[in-house]
Amino acid sequence: MARYGARMADRMLITGAAGTTLLALCCVTPLLPATLSALGLGLLVPVLWRDAVLLPLLGLFLLLTGYALWRRRTRSSSRG
Repeated sequence: MARYGARMADRMLITGAAGTTLLALCCVTPLLPATLSALGLGLLVPVLWRDAVLLPLLGLFLLLTGYALWRRRTRSSSRG
């Protein structure tokens, strides 16, 4: 059962790091409008490419990454 917790922490860390990287790129580059336009969803650009949407999501993924790192560190220090 302890192995499952370690895999879950790794999965959480990967998800958090990937989300943080993707959202950071979307915040500082025109990656989001270009991708949405290429997919035919250009109508969503004014709704999604706003600080009111991207920055809270970036904060959420940063918290997820931090929690996964903290969880990994506390698990490794409790093992010895």
